[in-house]
Amino acid sequence: MSREAILNSVKKNKPELLPLPEINEVKFKEDVDLKETFKNNVALVGGNIIETTVASIDDIIKAQYPDKTNIVSTTNKSKLGTISVDKNTDPHTLEHIDLAIVEGELGVSENGAIWVTASNSVVRALPFITNDLVIILNKKSICLHMLDAYKVIDNRERNFGVFISGPSKTADIEQCLVVGAHGAMSLSVLLV
Repeated sequence: MSREAILNSVKKNKPELLPLPEINEVKFKEDVDLKETFKNNVALVGGNIIETTVASIDDIIKAQYPDKTNIVSTTNKSKLGTISVDKNTDPHTLEHIDLAIVEGELGVSENGAIWVTASNSVVRALPFITNDLVIILNKKSICLHMLDAYKVIDNRERNFGVFISGPSKTADIEQCLVVGAHGAMSLSVLLV
C-alpha cells in the first residue's frame, strides 16, 4: 500500500472519541508541606535538590560541577554558559554538552517532576543530550498532584513540554539499573 492509502485507511477506521473519566478530585487532596514533599521526592528519584537564592546560583553550580566546560545556560539567572543556542541550533551539534542549565515552570510535589518547555530549553533535545542537568525552579511554583499540574499546563501554548523527574534511568528484567541511559546522568534542582 502507498503511504496515502495507509493514512486514508487509518482515517476511515478511526474509533469514536471517548469522554474523559470523571475524577473525584476531593479524594486526592492532602494536607502536606508542598516544598518538603517535593524535595523528598526529588531526592527519592535520584535528583539533588538545593534551596538557594538567585544570587548564589552560579556559585552552587560551580561547586557541584567544577570540571564542566561545555555549558549551555538558557536562563538569565546563570551566567555560566559557554555555548550559545537558539531555536535554530541543530541538536546534533550538542553531543559534547557537559552541563545544561534551564528553568522549570512547575514542580509536582507528588512525584518530584518538573515541567520544562521548549521556551525554557530552547532546543528540545537539550535536557536529554547533556551529561548533567540543572533545573532552576521557583519554590512558589510547586503544586500538589499531577491533576493540579495538568490544570496549570492545560491553557498553555501547544508546543513541546516534558515532565522531568530525576536523572535518566532504566532497569532491565534482571533489575540492573543504568543511570543516564536516555538522558542526563545527574539532575540538580535549585529551588529559589
